Amino acid sequence: MSVLAQVMATGRRKEAVARVRLIPGGGRIVVNGHPYERYFPTRGLRAQVERPLVLTGTLDKVDVLVRVEGGGISGQAGAVRHGIARALTLFDRDLRPALKKDGLLTRDPRAKERRKYGLKKARKAPQFSKR
Repeated sequence: MSVLAQVMATGRRKEAVARVRLIPGGGRIVVNGHPYERYFPTRGLRAQVERPLVLTGTLDKVDVLVRVEGGGISGQAGAVRHGIARALTLFDRDLRPALKKDGLLTRDPRAKERRKYGLKKARKAPQFSKR
């Protein structure tokens, strides 16, 4: 088990990018200078952010400092989750199999589809009129 003093990793989802710093500590999670409970308003987003820490049992062993930008609140939560998972693998190599099995190390490739000409959105067409 190789444990480092401080590790940094980047997480991405949609247009959001999260720079995550992991430090041994008491379980504080700070996102853009705010406690994560205040930054992510819903229980689901908070659970998403906590997932890698809960899965590996490191929730009360490390402090997480995050700088996230771009995208919306959901994309940012996904980016933070990805960043924490990647940082945990650098923090302790033995945690990698559990995170990999749960799919937390895979970057979600889904993004917004581009709008096509002649359509209102990516796939929504204007109403068809026979006459």
